Amino acid sequence: MSNIDVVITGLGATTPLGGDVASTWDGLLAGRSGVRTIEADWVERFDLPVKIGATLAQEPTEVIPRVQARRLDRCEQIAILAARQAWADAGFSEPTDESQDVEPERLGVSIGTGMGGPVTLLNMDDLLEEHGIRKVSPLTVPMLMPNGPAAHVGIELKARAGVHSPASACASGAEGIASGYQMIQNGRADVVVAGGAEACIHPITIAGFAQARTVSTRNDSPELASRPFDADRDGFVLGEGAGVVVLERADRARARGARIYATLSGYGITSDAYHITGNHPEGIGQITAMRHAMEMGGLAAADVGHVNAHATSTVVGDIGEAAAIRKAVGDHVAVTAPKGAMGHLVGGAGAVEGIATILAVHHGLVPPTRNLDTLDPRVDLDVVSGEARKVALTAAVSNSFGFGGHNTALLFTAA
Repeated sequence: MSNIDVVITGLGATTPLGGDVASTWDGLLAGRSGVRTIEADWVERFDLPVKIGATLAQEPTEVIPRVQARRLDRCEQIAILAARQAWADAGFSEPTDESQDVEPERLGVSIGTGMGGPVTLLNMDDLLEEHGIRKVSPLTVPMLMPNGPAAHVGIELKARAGVHSPASACASGAEGIASGYQMIQNGRADVVVAGGAEACIHPITIAGFAQARTVSTRNDSPELASRPFDADRDGFVLGEGAGVVVLERADRARARGARIYATLSGYGITSDAYHITGNHPEGIGQITAMRHAMEMGGLAAADVGHVNAHATSTVVGDIGEAAAIRKAVGDHVAVTAPKGAMGHLVGGAGAVEGIATILAVHHGLVPPTRNLDTLDPRVDLDVVSGEARKVALTAAVSNSFGFGGHNTALLFTAA
């Protein structure tokens, strides 16, 4: 693999805090909450013990025409919206048959998802059972397939260097970005639109997580439910959202005078080979992922000033990650956990939180961890809470860990 500088020139997102990157970032800095009571009749119909979720702040149909939206799963809708934002933010115009800012054969897409379109699958199954085959959409399979979000973005942007769809549970979005980095390093592409998306707030997912006792049941106070690293945490809050970045060869970006937010200097991808839902008790995979990212970037732990923690707000997971961060990077870093504000975006989490880390490096500002009132005494780290903190950052790590033992760490450095 060659050593090509890869920079970030475009950002796009739609999240529980806002319909774009600016509103999401402002929400994180202000410590706002995107967690709310789920306004759907199925919550009461199934008598679910969990009635809260981090739903999108802006409905996709407010932006995407309804005719087009009906042909797309919700996960595909939000991936397209985030990709369009990132593409425009990078200074590129909408591709047409006559005019394209990036040669199609040098443009790639890598957008991961943890679950893809199971909501479409379940809804179509309901229609089949109730009304028969005539009510099942002929677009059912394209809407439910996990590669749908990446494929639709690739078609819209006319990307022909390859379209990839990493599926590594909650690490999918971060792995999507790492895969995009690989495409550029391997010489397959000059520009890659990369990230992750998830939209699976549905009775089956809520029920499954509730039965596993991994989600918060703080129904009376939704905005206080997600509490990473807090002594009073009781589980994560399921959310939905998408984040997409434009990765570009640094020489190409500079030649066209593009704004550069940060450099993606390295990544680490490991697997625990331990348990389908639990992390390795000694955090060996998490530690190694962070170390690999720093080694790839040619940095020592002392050079890293900030870690965006995966910290979902589970009783066991947060403690394990805190120990892993301390061992891999040290206790000198300013740590934040965005899931306190946004909930857990599953396949979109690593990408959206990657964007938050990029902006932290770009602005020298670390967002506070919402709902961190009493730091768990077993978390021996400097976790930012209360107000955003100004920090002169040259490098930061963003962690994403998923069911199955997937660990991905991204290293971003100042442009």
